[in-house]
Amino acid sequence: MNEDIKFLLDSAKDDMEKALQHTAHELNKIRAGKARANMVDGIMVDYYGSMVPISQVATVNTPDARSILIKPWEKGMLSEIERSINNSDIGIRPQGDGEQIRLNIPPLTEERRRDLVKQSKSEVETGKVRVRTIRKDTNEELKKLLKDGVSEDETKTGEEKVQQLTDQYINKLDQMLTGKEQEIMTV
Repeated sequence: MNEDIKFLLDSAKDDMEKALQHTAHELNKIRAGKARANMVDGIMVDYYGSMVPISQVATVNTPDARSILIKPWEKGMLSEIERSINNSDIGIRPQGDGEQIRLNIPPLTEERRRDLVKQSKSEVETGKVRVRTIRKDTNEELKKLLKDGVSEDETKTGEEKVQQLTDQYINKLDQMLTGKEQEIMTV
């Protein structure tokens, strides 16, 4: 197989893998009724003029399935962490006791579970669109190679391989969604 085509296929696979990983990361942010330390990963705190994730200024753990415990390494960071959590979109009120912050995760209502499933479907669909865009871009590059003198058979083989990659990653995204739906809908 032509080296240019091989490079394009490897590049497409890498990009699709990144799209898959990004979607997995976004799905992890969607809470499913159970407390997870990574629920606060996206929350940034002002640490002496620099915006850093909570995990860089405090210990974050889950003592039980319904709460997250945040223990700052410096007591002075307590109010800043609380402020950042209040300003975030996780929808949970922090409860500080002067030493640490507790986030109590309320049980999900049926309606909220359905909303979270919709949100998950939206994230997965965004991932699928990204994978399809990578396929389209790669196929356009293959057509350019055809004009530059690469054989039509090699180009067709390249397009078939790109389609196989696309199908493979779309399937992985569907499996992710199925797992996330089960996680959300399990009471």
